[in-house]
Amino acid sequence: MIVGVLLAAGASTRMGSPKALARSRGQSFLVRGVRALWSTCDVVVVVLGAHGDRVQRETSDEFSSLVERGLLAPDLSGSPGKRSGELEVRFVPNPRWKEGMYSSARAGLASALKAKPKGVLLLPVDHPEVADGTVQSLGAMLLEALGSFAGKTRGGFAYAVVPRHRGRRGHPVAVSAALASAIVRDKSATDLSDAIRGHARLVGYLDVADRGVLVNHNTPKARSAKPAAKRAAPKRRVAKKK
Repeated sequence: MIVGVLLAAGASTRMGSPKALARSRGQSFLVRGVRALWSTCDVVVVVLGAHGDRVQRETSDEFSSLVERGLLAPDLSGSPGKRSGELEVRFVPNPRWKEGMYSSARAGLASALKAKPKGVLLLPVDHPEVADGTVQSLGAMLLEALGSFAGKTRGGFAYAVVPRHRGRRGHPVAVSAALASAIVRDKSATDLSDAIRGHARLVGYLDVADRGVLVNHNTPKARSAKPAAKRAAPKRRVAKKK
């Protein structure tokens, strides 16, 4: 099992309003992010901070509306192959959200690890254009690697998979449970990338045609930019040792 973590705790000062509630293709960024992660994860942890009560209230209403209109049926019938028939969103407050995204990443990973997953997929809420196919490919690559190293390392294998588009690294990032645990314990890292570099024994790169892994909607101008295609297949896989 892989658990998704959606990072939605920021103050959105450059956007001028909560990014989680900004709209793209008729849905909020938060709902789009959760649904993208649902393509691989039955459980998604949403980390909230600034505007947390409002964001949770309005997006809960949005999910209820989607259920009532039957628009979540494709999510329930999609990957992974053995769906439980239920999809879950867990809202987790991060009281230290002002310390930055790394603080929220650690809070989300700590909550995700309670489900005892094999790995975790982390996605910032301001990347609503990531294709479902990209999320699925990242999850599959993570599980394939963990299967190859099963039983060979005590305490699990600290592994990460990072998507790349035309040589540029993006989101979401997939991490093994062992790496997630190390990141949660690391209070000294400057950011998530720093923590991954410090603890991962191996980092894999998945080259994709999906421009959405790079599209970061931080401002209203960026939000109005042309969106990426909904689905894109990966091109090749490259692994790099620490």
